[in-house]
Amino acid sequence: MLKIIISPAKKMNLIDEFSFKLTDPVFLEETGYLHTLLKEMALEELQTLWHCSDRLAKQNYERLHSFSPNRASSPALLAYEGIQYQYMAPQVFSDSQWDYVSEHLYILSGFYGILKPADRVIPYRLEMQAKLETEEARDLYRFWGSRMYDLLTGKDGESDAVQILNLASAEYSKTILPYVRTPHSQVTCIFGENINGKVKMKGTQAKIARGEMVRWMSERYIEDITEIRGFDRLNYRFHPEFSSETEYVFLKNPMPPGR
Repeated sequence: MLKIIISPAKKMNLIDEFSFKLTDPVFLEETGYLHTLLKEMALEELQTLWHCSDRLAKQNYERLHSFSPNRASSPALLAYEGIQYQYMAPQVFSDSQWDYVSEHLYILSGFYGILKPADRVIPYRLEMQAKLETEEARDLYRFWGSRMYDLLTGKDGESDAVQILNLASAEYSKTILPYVRTPHSQVTCIFGENINGKVKMKGTQAKIARGEMVRWMSERYIEDITEIRGFDRLNYRFHPEFSSETEYVFLKNPMPPGR
């Protein structure tokens, strides 16, 4: 079974136009606990936690006190607005593409733990690396522990081997990769350029490529992780000489002179 993990985006919007039924996040109880914890914090404390401007701090403080996870009404995959999601463009997915991501795609989140595309969410700000102490742990990595990985691999019943395609940033993939054990496996995609024989990855370009990869996979209903080696969008090509069993490297071909 192939399962794709991606990062969330900081920017979110309320979405009220969609044609499918919303689902509940699996860790809604834990999210409610974090929501209560954040609401008890002063604006100044939250701004320090969020590492953001005065304007964004006030906006997210107001959202924190205006919305409740129990009354969320926006589907996760459409609510996030980062550049990865812009290139994925889920708002124009066909029915078959939406069926594909509903079966295979998971969004990792400091606030929600893990989300499916149709899970109902509220706008929030809480990065995984935020230094939020809880009763159980001193940060969110320890708070969530192996729960996201256990959910992906069906520790409570699923016996088939799971192939995890990691399209998440290092900040978020740290919630999954340290726990991977056989019979399950993972492949991390690296999108970069060959600079003097070394692979160099640029953050914005990688986010764009990750979004494009999800779109490409949904168009082809990719079911086996090795099939992604055929990805050829945005002038990228798979390079086996830089790749391994756990890391697939895609390099952007240099543009011809005069282009």
